[in-house]
Amino acid sequence: MQDTFAQFTLVILKMSKLVQKIKAQEMNKFDLKAVHVMCLYLLRVHPEGFSISELCRQTLDDKAAMSRAVAQLRERGFVTSKPSGHSFTVRLTEEGERFADYIASRVGCAVAAGSVEMADEERSRFFSVLEEICSKLEQYYEQLLLEGDVEL
Repeated sequence: MQDTFAQFTLVILKMSKLVQKIKAQEMNKFDLKAVHVMCLYLLRVHPEGFSISELCRQTLDDKAAMSRAVAQLRERGFVTSKPSGHSFTVRLTEEGERFADYIASRVGCAVAAGSVEMADEERSRFFSVLEEICSKLEQYYEQLLLEGDVEL
């Protein structure tokens, strides 16, 4: 079981780090950071926009980092933010939509490179299994929180 744990943990960690490096490399030429990739990508998929809090929930980034990212994107003319109740709704501008389209094409290249020899069914099954593992780990973590500290 420990070999499975080590293999799973190291492969997931390596994949996560590679994705971050790819995002950083892609954004470097625009003087932007990896955090901007998911922000732009999500806003492209959701043209109605998101609050900064919702962007944080979607990306798992902290509020300070997301606020800085949105401010930088606003300075570049990629997003606007309009008051909406107690928060602001962040949306892409026309220029932001064009840039987000470029980001989506680069994301497509990365996904294709990562799954070049996988059939669509294999890729679909992989993500299904990964989501199932994630869900089960979330349940396990919630149970640990309920149990509290265990003394040895």
